[in-house]
Amino acid sequence: MKRTPSSAKAAPPAFDPANPIIVQSDRSILVEVDNPLYAAARDALAPFAELEKSPEHIHTYRVSNLSLWNAAAAGFTADQMLAVLTRYSKFPVPPNIPADLAETVGRYGRVQLVRVDDGGLKLVCRDRPLIEELSRQKKLQEYLGDRLDETSFAIDPRYRGVLKQALIAVGYPAEDLAGYTEGADLPIELRAIATTGLPFQVRDYQRDAAAVFHAGGDVRGGSGVIVLPCGAGKTIVGIVAMALLKKSTLVLTTSVTAVKQWIREILDKTDLSPDIVKEYTGDVKEIGDVTVATYQILTYRPGRKRKGKKAEDETDVELDPSVPEIEEEPAARRGPGTPDEYPHFQLFEQRDWGLIIYDEVHLLPAPVFRVTAQIQARRRLGLTATLIREDQREGDVFSLIGPKKYDVPWRELETKGWIASAACSEIRVGLPDDQARLAYAVAEWRQKYRLASENPLKDEIVARLLERYADQRVIVIGQYLTQLKQLSKRFGLPLITGSTPNDERETLYNQFRRGDVRHLVLSKVGNFAIDLPDANVLIQVSGTFGSRQEEAQRLGRVLRPKGDGGGAHFYTVVTRDTKELDFAQHRQMFLTEQGYSYEILDERQFLPAGPQSEVE
Repeated sequence: MKRTPSSAKAAPPAFDPANPIIVQSDRSILVEVDNPLYAAARDALAPFAELEKSPEHIHTYRVSNLSLWNAAAAGFTADQMLAVLTRYSKFPVPPNIPADLAETVGRYGRVQLVRVDDGGLKLVCRDRPLIEELSRQKKLQEYLGDRLDETSFAIDPRYRGVLKQALIAVGYPAEDLAGYTEGADLPIELRAIATTGLPFQVRDYQRDAAAVFHAGGDVRGGSGVIVLPCGAGKTIVGIVAMALLKKSTLVLTTSVTAVKQWIREILDKTDLSPDIVKEYTGDVKEIGDVTVATYQILTYRPGRKRKGKKAEDETDVELDPSVPEIEEEPAARRGPGTPDEYPHFQLFEQRDWGLIIYDEVHLLPAPVFRVTAQIQARRRLGLTATLIREDQREGDVFSLIGPKKYDVPWRELETKGWIASAACSEIRVGLPDDQARLAYAVAEWRQKYRLASENPLKDEIVARLLERYADQRVIVIGQYLTQLKQLSKRFGLPLITGSTPNDERETLYNQFRRGDVRHLVLSKVGNFAIDLPDANVLIQVSGTFGSRQEEAQRLGRVLRPKGDGGGAHFYTVVTRDTKELDFAQHRQMFLTEQGYSYEILDERQFLPAGPQSEVE
């Protein structure tokens, strides 16, 4: 199930013009979508290449240093990557590529962090010229202690995290073999029968993912990221890791709703009692041997006005004490913050944690990176559906949480029935009239995007889709509160936003799960960590510019397996000939990466009397 080196096919003796890819000397890779071998090539490239562009016929991938190091950390060798390129290439692989792959992949692990007998750390590099070069790097010098011998330096354990950040910045990611603080013992066993009375059986890929992270307790385990689709049971992976380690655990997640979901699952699937598992949020601040907290409460700063708090007609934000503020300065150059600045950072020291789980790690706020750099002796497990970060800080995830340890293609789990099959469609609509087109033409850049997003003709598309799926569980999701309130009012549907009290949210979610409420309107709060297993239609009316990570989260809302075994429908409504269409094409790269195709539909298929725009 895991994409491991053993899955790489041996290279044939020669290239084949019938193959689907063209490898170029700048490490870009062109892939023919209509080629019969396209799907196989896409899946073989995914562990070490990143999709950059996905127009209709030719997709462009790029092999980055970070993608190579993630693959190397998962056990791939340069020879196995080269075998994939040779196996699927139309033409000879450029002569610089084999050497380039070998050199870049070989950088991972050439520098190691190890523990010494007195409990301190040392940086070791057997390549003497390289360690001499690194010791003269200004980014590293302040973190290097005394010279121990020709191949090593003493390292203050406080600098373990920031040193790894600095090393990846200079192109030599460290392999961290320094081990971890054991943490307080916590007896915990998985149940065979959940408290709900249903049998509980860990799926094979969930067990494999937790085992790869644990690595039998070896120093090569204990830190890293597991990448699984929304709906594939990442929470279960975290719970299995807890059961393997049997240590006191801190779980960090994205919202109060997600906190309650984690607590429900832990109590349902393990023998832990409610007096052990505690909630630490803006509503309740209790600490137990297992504590589940929000990123928002951790990044709360007293007296600090939250960046992004906007008027009611603006983009929705969570009103938990906290939308984390964007921080521009790299974590490696900043301290952890004073207790007065982030008073809830003390949570990291309230227990002798043996494991810290970062749920939705691609959303980890900058301040939490900073404190994570200070707690590198704790085991760290990241869970996510995508490693894409809109702030381009994937390198910090690699350095501070750990490299990608395990992933499974979405379509592979769909084929096996672990997540629902999904039909993805983009519905393109025109602006309603010349007046609207003129307003768009003269608007400023950001306002153009909003005008396109709030196109009133989208409401008519939503009306037709709600009629089509009147008996299905449908989520309408978007970015702008004014638009969502209009939809909620017009169709008489419940609306959940950042300002909806948590108790009211839980009530509505439960009504949706039971089928008492079949159609629901959600703002951006619906992007993250909510369990709506029977939702099978999602209508996206607006989004956060070109966010691929948001596309992943929203698609995941409808991918959880259905009780009747049925599929899911994911609709995105966009305005043609506008900035929104450009951004939609970027978002769709996520669907392409995961092996989904999407159908382009025209408004006239829904609104025969609508504007007579040309079908694209």
